[in-house]
Amino acid sequence: MLIKTLLSLTALTLTLTSCTKKQEAENSAGTTAAESSEILVGEYGSMTGGEATFGISTHQGIMLAFKEVNSSPEKLKGKTLKLLSLDDQGKPEEAATAVTKLITQDKVMAIIGEVASSRSLAAAPISQQYKVPMISPSSTNPKVTEVGDFIFRVCFIDPFQGTVMAKFAAENLKVKKVAIMRDVKSDYSVGLANYFKETFTKMGGSIVSEQTYVSNDIDFKAQLTSIKTSKPDAIFIPGYYTEVGLIARQARGLGLKVPLLGGDGWDSSKLFEIGKDSIVGSYFSNHYTTDTTDPRAKDFIAAFKKEFNAVPDGLAALGYDAAKVLIDAMKRSKSLTSSTDLRDAIASTKDFAGVTGMITVNEQRNATKSAVVVKVAGDNNTFVTTINP
Repeated sequence: MLIKTLLSLTALTLTLTSCTKKQEAENSAGTTAAESSEILVGEYGSMTGGEATFGISTHQGIMLAFKEVNSSPEKLKGKTLKLLSLDDQGKPEEAATAVTKLITQDKVMAIIGEVASSRSLAAAPISQQYKVPMISPSSTNPKVTEVGDFIFRVCFIDPFQGTVMAKFAAENLKVKKVAIMRDVKSDYSVGLANYFKETFTKMGGSIVSEQTYVSNDIDFKAQLTSIKTSKPDAIFIPGYYTEVGLIARQARGLGLKVPLLGGDGWDSSKLFEIGKDSIVGSYFSNHYTTDTTDPRAKDFIAAFKKEFNAVPDGLAALGYDAAKVLIDAMKRSKSLTSSTDLRDAIASTKDFAGVTGMITVNEQRNATKSAVVVKVAGDNNTFVTTINP
């Protein structure tokens, strides 16, 4: 009986000690969150791998935005923003791992990322599960923000982008027959191809050939030979710059001289480096152009050049805008310790003057904004037209 009593007392003591320590930890965490001089924000992106320019450009845009707010006299409610960045190597499974670490170990208040829709779709459920707001700079697949009410984006979505390029093909280029090459493993590519096809056929055009490939393929001659026999007026390739550049070279090598069309996944300085003269004269939709006359965008371009000695592409501009939208929401948030307050502040973003245009977050947590069409002209792209929602 004595032994039994002693064991009971020991168990009670351990339970009380555990509860006390748990309460102390919670109190300590609350004090740290409230009194810390830093606000931790996580970022995940493809810093290495086949689409590394996407991650690097986005990261530089975010860093510039953070530097600007941290160097201002008032900072952000007296606090310093600190960015914790992780490389997902362009792999969805690594994106999920990165976001899990940023939330559960690093305790970030918000997440910025990813560029590619497939990787955002892998990570978004984790942000939603832990109720940590996530803003994608440039994932355009509609399913990304459908994950939940903590998931946002500052870019337009594929139904709009597909419509933009279908209208451009039909109305500006006056083409009637288009072939499509899509990356069958990419949510971005498959979705954008479908929206283009739907709009183009409704406008009276016809899709004369549909071919597929997979990311990291290097030989596209079989698909292009099949396309050539269908005699298209243009080829729509809603992929990423790595494969698009190779497709362009092989298409020209087979005698296919028709215009090539694409989406914002083409936007990289590597596009011309890979495609050479074969990609010149092609067109793609994008979020902004360096030909802009907007004073805000011109100031951004000048600041980016000074900081990184490079001309910012659309991914850099969207990274900057994603960070700026988050910063603006933090300023308006009722508190900097409640993820729900921050979520509500992001959701109420209206007419925010970004470098990629005026940004209003709609009920689906998507950005309502315009798109531009640009023409590849060597290692530069030239503005062609703006198409509004």
